[in-house]
Amino acid sequence: MSSTPAPRLRRLVLAAASLLVLAACQSAPTGSSPDDTSSVDDGTTVTMWTRSPTATFSQTLVDAYNASHKNKVELTVFPADSYQQKVGTAAGAKQLPDILASDVVYAPNYASKGVFLDITARVNELPFKDKLAPAHMDAATHEGKSYGVPHNIDLSAVFYNKVLFERAGLDPNNPPTSLEGLYEAAKKIDALGDVDGYFFGGGCPGCMLFTTWPMIWASGDTVLDEKGTASTIDNGSATKVYDLLRRMYTEGIVPAAAKNESGPTWTQLFAEGRIGIQPMGATSLQGLKEGPNLQVGVAPIPGLTGGRSSFVGGDVLGISANSTKAAAAWDFISWTLSDQAQVEVLAKNKNITVREDLADNDYAKRDTRLRTFNLLATEGQTPISVNFGKTYNDTNGPWTAAVTDALFGSAPVADVLKQHNGTITGSLASGS
Repeated sequence: MSSTPAPRLRRLVLAAASLLVLAACQSAPTGSSPDDTSSVDDGTTVTMWTRSPTATFSQTLVDAYNASHKNKVELTVFPADSYQQKVGTAAGAKQLPDILASDVVYAPNYASKGVFLDITARVNELPFKDKLAPAHMDAATHEGKSYGVPHNIDLSAVFYNKVLFERAGLDPNNPPTSLEGLYEAAKKIDALGDVDGYFFGGGCPGCMLFTTWPMIWASGDTVLDEKGTASTIDNGSATKVYDLLRRMYTEGIVPAAAKNESGPTWTQLFAEGRIGIQPMGATSLQGLKEGPNLQVGVAPIPGLTGGRSSFVGGDVLGISANSTKAAAAWDFISWTLSDQAQVEVLAKNKNITVREDLADNDYAKRDTRLRTFNLLATEGQTPISVNFGKTYNDTNGPWTAAVTDALFGSAPVADVLKQHNGTITGSLASGS
């Protein structure tokens, strides 16, 4: 793949100030001078927090670092739906861990509110600084200063079980390139009787936008305007996308459990070899155990009649402003960006590298799935909206109501999207 960064990937969420109101802002960094570039590996124990979707990824790096360094990192994982509240409370009490991982959409807020330590001087010393994922670097930059670095890139793709494809008489090396094709393949797999053709997290608003918005983009339509202050979900492509998913659920191609799946176990059935096709995050590949019942294929998320796209997200990593162990924390963070960590730990474990210069590594060359992910990282999109979180990630927000009615309601999907579009826009525009 080309090492040239994609313009769309640079279009990361620029600010999330209204998504999170911290219990109290940090006053000034207490852990280190902004000019400090020190890094020590002297047996210090540092603490780190991450959210549940990133747990396996983060733990892989922590284990590798702890096995090869004097310092030790103690990782604590919190549920995704309570992570922002936990960070806000800890920030107000100045009880944050030494190292904090953050969903990239919240990084601008953390940088501007003083949650992260200014690590500009340290970042500037990295010889590969200009090769780090630009969207993530932009998100963790405030007033020209760096407060974080990329931790992981996650993006949505179609995962399919080659074992079930073969059982259903489908070509396991040529997955469908349209949504209608996915429907037909899922229907054939479902007809096997002991498995289901397709799955989605119907009770997880983040899961649904992560996996269905690319279908709309690949079909040539949008979900919100470029300013991120108006919803455009009431369009023809979106109507057809959600109508197709509703049809699969109604026909039993998608199991009934999908309606209440809120996220924590949304990949479990696929991992057990019981689902034929399911769009999910690229980082899921690392945790899937392949065997006689599961051989994983991946492909871009297609549009209604073709095209392809992906929702590009992930996490950034920073030193908390209240840390008194900044030098030890930076030793870990800088190591996670090294050739050794990015290639021999992450790429080896089926993950995407956050460095452009390492994207075409030996593991990516051997595993076509990694090459597919790396390609999608240059083609996918990350929507821009100041009010993204409260509008789309809140389980009580307007997007949740819209997608629930679209998937499981009785009114025509077009009417549902038209009805909810104004409410979503109202949330997006509030305070703008």
